[in-house]
Amino acid sequence: MSSSRRRGRPLPLRDGVDPVRIRLADPGQGPRSIVEELRRRFPDRLTELSAALEAGQVVTADGAPVTPATRRHRGMDVWMYRTPEPEIPVPFEIEVLHCDDRLVVVDKPHFLATTPRAGHVTETALVRLRRDLALDDLAPAHRLDRLTAGVLVFTVDPSHRGAYQELFAARRVTKTYLAVAAAPDGTPDVQERSSRIVKTRGTLQAAEVDGEPDAHTRITLLDTRGTGASRIGLYRLEPTTGRTHQLRVHMNALGTPILDDDLYPRVLDVTPGDYSAPLQLLASSIAFTDPVSGEERRFTTRRTLDAWPGANDL
Repeated sequence: MSSSRRRGRPLPLRDGVDPVRIRLADPGQGPRSIVEELRRRFPDRLTELSAALEAGQVVTADGAPVTPATRRHRGMDVWMYRTPEPEIPVPFEIEVLHCDDRLVVVDKPHFLATTPRAGHVTETALVRLRRDLALDDLAPAHRLDRLTAGVLVFTVDPSHRGAYQELFAARRVTKTYLAVAAAPDGTPDVQERSSRIVKTRGTLQAAEVDGEPDAHTRITLLDTRGTGASRIGLYRLEPTTGRTHQLRVHMNALGTPILDDDLYPRVLDVTPGDYSAPLQLLASSIAFTDPVSGEERRFTTRRTLDAWPGANDL
């Protein structure tokens, strides 16, 4: 039995993509036949569904192929593949910085999502790496925004996954980012920003709201270029928390939004497939004490920022 099946996934990955789990209506609340219920729920995919049923690729939780005679029970799930919708390719490669039997650490490019979500499935770091490295059990230890580039850590072995994910959840990881943003005269060399950040489903922007702070960032101005209104700065950002869009929200709140940010201070309409203006934010380094081996780990990006070549040298 494959490790994927041991993890409770009764079908293997297909091209790096997980099968989907479908919760059926309880007995007496839908068609008696599971096949008929699936046909009613996916009328736009009847050809694909019929082929999957014929190939035995619609299965119960124990891996048994679903047939018209398969009996249902309360709380029953079935598993199947759904062909992802076509996606615009992200024309940038992922560079592997480190790989061992527990961790894969990569340098993620701008515009590539970490994991499948909404309209991004095949064009994600997780699916690409699972497919290219033949690691079906690969999973992220943390996440980067789609528009943020830099160091991203994945776990290889499910038996150690919880230890690494807890490391990030408990904030026992030192993360450093670089950003290029406006730097008006009088910008302090060092600033601290603490606030409460809320991201509402269906809303593109996150927002600072009243209440107990749950997001903190230390912001250091490393260098500046230009004068007057065109003066920009290279900033080191050190978050001690990991709220959605935290760095972008905090920089914007200080009046120094990150260059080429299409959400802050205002939402911009960017043409799908336009990769000409990457967000000038880079996950520069990650450091932690390995929870399994006890060794000190540190990984550093090899990427740079278009608006500030050589930023990593500072």
